[in-house]
Amino acid sequence: MSLLSVENLYLQFDTDEGRITAVDDVSFELNEGEVLGLVGESGSGKSVTAKSLMQLNPSNSIYGSRSKINLELENNVMDVLSLKKAQELVIVRGGAISMIFQEPMASFAPAITIGNQMVEQLLIHTSMSKKEAAELSVEMLDRVGINEPGKRFFQYAFELSGGMRQRAMIAMALSTKPNILIADEPTTALDVTTQAQILNLISSLQKEFGMAMIIISHNLGVVAKMTEEIMVMYLGKVVERGSAQEVFHKPMHRDQTCSDPNFLGAIGMPW
Repeated sequence: MSLLSVENLYLQFDTDEGRITAVDDVSFELNEGEVLGLVGESGSGKSVTAKSLMQLNPSNSIYGSRSKINLELENNVMDVLSLKKAQELVIVRGGAISMIFQEPMASFAPAITIGNQMVEQLLIHTSMSKKEAAELSVEMLDRVGINEPGKRFFQYAFELSGGMRQRAMIAMALSTKPNILIADEPTTALDVTTQAQILNLISSLQKEFGMAMIIISHNLGVVAKMTEEIMVMYLGKVVERGSAQEVFHKPMHRDQTCSDPNFLGAIGMPW
């Protein structure tokens, strides 16, 4: 069985204007060590689908009765959508699955130091002592290229630059050695040089840790270079999935952009 299996994922949000369908019958699998690219226009359901894997969508979300998210951990299959209590979800959130969000300032508590947040996560998900958790946190900050990691450990998120905050978030996400890493537009607010550094860092650490990864991005060149498989979403549905070469060279869901003969060269395709 695959590491992650999503079947017939259907999700609606209850709003003042009625129920809105955000994800409509999405199914896919993710194997160990596989890198899946998730692309589509804004509002197509990419982030909502990814957050469903950890039950991170808001309380007004309603899943379809046929929806299934199965996660295999140590030969035990876990039905993620059956987990209701926060204590049960700890196994998934930050444990088996970690997520790098678009905006790190929204993910770090502003009144708690970076180090304390990293240590707290490790104490929840591992059997480490507080001292061991602190040592590993500093080590991870160093691994992601943050200078003076011992100093940054005691700083707050607002004291770090955008690139350093993103690196700190990556360090925090990887410190528990998750089975799956979700990177949701991880370089949105960064300059071009920092973007390249962050993407190279994520790619190298993913290979080193042997994690499966889902990367969500509007940058098709990035997705083509970093992923093995690409899944295209449109209006909450998966309209196609295939290898990077198949999706970009012979797209089933073709629009004017994809049919432009100069498109592949313009986004810097690696082949």
